[in-house]
Amino acid sequence: MGLKSVTIGSVIAALAQTAAASQPGAAEPVPAPMRDLVWGKLNFLHTTDTHGWHGGHLQEAQYSADWGDYVSFAEHMRKRADEDGVDLLLVDTGDRVEGNGLYDASSPKGKYYYDIYREQDVDIICTGNHELYIASTADGEHLYTVPNFKQHYIASNLDYIDPKSGEIMPMAQRYRKFQTKNQKLDVVAFGFLFDFTGNANNTIVQPVRETVREKWFQDAIQEETDVFVVIGHVGVRMPEFKTIFRAIRKQNPLTPILFFGGHVHIRDATTYDERSFAVASGRYFETIGWMSVDGELERTSLSEDAGFSFHRRYIDNNLLGLQYHTGLDATTFPTDHGRNVSAMIAKARNELDLDYAFGCAPKTLWMSRSPYPGDDSIYSWLEEEVLPDVVVNPNRRDVPRLAIFNTGAIRFDIFKGAFTRDTTFIVSPFLSVLTYIPDVPYDKARQVIDLLNNAGKIMESTSMDNRFMAIPEQLVIHESIVHEAPESDINVDASQQKPLGESADRRPHLTEGYTTRDAIGTDGDDTLHKPVNFYVVPNCVQAEVGFPQEGEPETVDLVFLDFITPWILMALRVVGGEYSEEDVQLYAEGTFTDMMAGWIEENWPKHC
Repeated sequence: MGLKSVTIGSVIAALAQTAAASQPGAAEPVPAPMRDLVWGKLNFLHTTDTHGWHGGHLQEAQYSADWGDYVSFAEHMRKRADEDGVDLLLVDTGDRVEGNGLYDASSPKGKYYYDIYREQDVDIICTGNHELYIASTADGEHLYTVPNFKQHYIASNLDYIDPKSGEIMPMAQRYRKFQTKNQKLDVVAFGFLFDFTGNANNTIVQPVRETVREKWFQDAIQEETDVFVVIGHVGVRMPEFKTIFRAIRKQNPLTPILFFGGHVHIRDATTYDERSFAVASGRYFETIGWMSVDGELERTSLSEDAGFSFHRRYIDNNLLGLQYHTGLDATTFPTDHGRNVSAMIAKARNELDLDYAFGCAPKTLWMSRSPYPGDDSIYSWLEEEVLPDVVVNPNRRDVPRLAIFNTGAIRFDIFKGAFTRDTTFIVSPFLSVLTYIPDVPYDKARQVIDLLNNAGKIMESTSMDNRFMAIPEQLVIHESIVHEAPESDINVDASQQKPLGESADRRPHLTEGYTTRDAIGTDGDDTLHKPVNFYVVPNCVQAEVGFPQEGEPETVDLVFLDFITPWILMALRVVGGEYSEEDVQLYAEGTFTDMMAGWIEENWPKHC
């Protein structure tokens, strides 16, 4: 049931001579040693947290394939499944918006995105929190994405409120029962969102623990099925998935349960028991997840000793890798449909002028691959260079201010080279503005940053988790995101997969990338990489602006991004400052993203 086995060196070397990136100006894909996919009776491709990166990573060679390439890849993989008499399903678990110019740069936002994304034939799809932060974005999900995917869209714990009638309705169907194409396996599928509370007022997110007690859910989990599939914008180690697992398993002690998660932007996999498997597939269209299940899946064959095998791969979104997994080359891999989607993306990028350069980054600035504070930290750059220049209110220029910026407002690294219109949305896609509380006693204001970064237990009673101010990757800290793998992990399967251009007993030349360690092991990544360090960053950073050269000010303007207002107010209450939202005022016009782009245009050289 597999493609003919061939050596990695010969395949990749041949592909490297002919492959090209789909988007004009994108980095050429890079060859690397590979691990094969393991096929089973039931197979899945999974995307999550793509955040608008459907044009691929133009500056990162190993992730430069675009949505059109994924369309081609899926077509070839479906063809193989049909030929082998097995089944392949495509899954997406939300956060498709906010984070890239292809979505964010248009007016209205998503003008091109909806038509591009719908070209992929996704079998099960659900909502992420980023589809819900802003009412207009939730409207777009209701008006476009739900109709585009019809019965494939599932919203098990999400309601939408009609703006005209006020009617409360499910965003989409609560669950879906269907049969697979080739083996006619019965599937009962659910689509959940974690217990999100930051949604706009035209949506309602019901806590998972309440949803699983509802009659419709209890009825659904008693339907006859060969497998349950739970997709969700939920980290696979978060409590919501475990709640769903326990509810299903209570009624179905033998049925396999498959989970597809997201939200925390990491590659991860785990099991809840010997008949369940859960996978999360990274972020930003760097990763295409793969899960396969083998064994006697038909419910008529289920027994206590029925054996199941589960496999996962985290596929780099690298055109060479996609070609390798399909056994094709640069000539035979692109399908007509895939080429058309790539052309749609190129046209949209051109019309949005995403390659316009504000300036040239003199060096690479990292979110978590370099320690903070440090010369190569993007947060040190913000704290020391950007914030002191942009946190200026002409009417309060002479008032000292503390400027607090949450690290989660930055979503990606800045690479040395052109900083473009696209880059502004990649690095800071949000509509966040600078707000402030005037004339806060300095002895209280200076304590706020420490409370935001270090006082999780103090804030616990407020139901506000401090971690939500930081980068998503830190929501679940465990081995899979600490990429300091031991040297012995790099040369995996050397006997079967000869390194490029070298004999099997020598270490290959590896590009930096994911070296995932999940609950299953260290062999999940399809591509062998040199490990990348991950450094934990604080929830917030702070800049002192306009302070006297000697001594301390009596009062300061406490300036902060509007997103973190609830945490700021709570921290002030903890230190004895009684402030409310009525005390919070707009500090400067325009989004922080615009301010950052303006600073770059003024301070970095125009040409690289």
